[in-house]
Amino acid sequence: MASNTAKTMQLLHLGSMLNLFPVLLLISFGFVLGKIGSATFSPESYLPNFRALSPTPASKKACVKLPTFMESGRLTASSGGPMHNMTDEELLWRASMEPRRSTQVSTVPKVAFLFLVQGALPLWPLWEIFFNGQDKELYSIYVHASPGYTDLAPKESVFYGRLIPSQGTKWGDMNLVDAERRLLATALLDLGNARFALFSESCIPLLGFPAVYAHLTGGSNTNVIFVDSYPIKERHDPFFADRNISLAQWRKGSQWFEMDRTTAVEVVAEERWYAVFRGDHGMLNMEEHYLPTLVTLLRWGARCKNRTLTYVDWSTRREHPRSFPEKDITAELLEGMRQGDGKCGYKYHGDDDGASEVEFCHLFARKFSKDALTKLIQLAPELWLV
Repeated sequence: MASNTAKTMQLLHLGSMLNLFPVLLLISFGFVLGKIGSATFSPESYLPNFRALSPTPASKKACVKLPTFMESGRLTASSGGPMHNMTDEELLWRASMEPRRSTQVSTVPKVAFLFLVQGALPLWPLWEIFFNGQDKELYSIYVHASPGYTDLAPKESVFYGRLIPSQGTKWGDMNLVDAERRLLATALLDLGNARFALFSESCIPLLGFPAVYAHLTGGSNTNVIFVDSYPIKERHDPFFADRNISLAQWRKGSQWFEMDRTTAVEVVAEERWYAVFRGDHGMLNMEEHYLPTLVTLLRWGARCKNRTLTYVDWSTRREHPRSFPEKDITAELLEGMRQGDGKCGYKYHGDDDGASEVEFCHLFARKFSKDALTKLIQLAPELWLV
């Protein structure tokens, strides 16, 4: 009896062990799988990648290295005048960072008169009369002359102290464009300058200051630029085509421009196309193509009138336009220059009753000889409606 009981207990114990075996087997199998899983996968493989929330290191290409001259303390012109000790690189960089809108506190826009000359201004007495009695808050003057030129203007002259740091220029050379950019950049440092007009030493005004100022700063002309720009095949060398300036984009025109502040900033900031025009192409007179071609390259078409406000006579069909000595100067000649083809539709009302209304196409003209000065001064009051 005892023997049977013992056998029964052994069988029960064996049965319980057999029932427990699958459980132990499953636990062991799970343990093995866990080990394998921990050896194969890392938490980063299935947990959210929180590292992506950390700031991404900036690309080397995106990193802008400030020019070394930023630390030199040479980024502003001297007070009271356009002189400074910046290099061209520094000046152009500084000007390119200027606001594209005039920020003068008084909100009255100024016109910057930019004179690109070799030396003395032979017609400066006429310009003195032009500026005489006008509010100096309405205009500013900048003169780019040959580096060796000494400013001989008397202290009472509007041209006194208006020379800017310059480099040498010569006919047909790209350094004429350099001088234009230098003038624009210097003028941009004055936040009140809203309009910019380029002149040579042989230029004269065909209307008085009030008319010139009103046309350049008033009404629909506020954001308009007057850059002569027309299509032409001349001088479109394969050099330019190879550098993505097509014949369809190639332009020519007079270098004597009138533009707004936005465009002036774009001109001094532009580097890509400037480098192409400065390249080794062997062509002359790039000052006749650079700005006119920028009209298409930078898509200025909507704002550009494709004409200049400065009259020039190319009827002689030579390398240089016609020059006007004293013997040629008449009131009829100057009036004809001012009216142009008569299709421009520009009008100036000298007073409220319209008695001094005048139609015009051009505000300025060139090229006038030094000996024409006396005759021009005699005709100025009638011509300028003053």
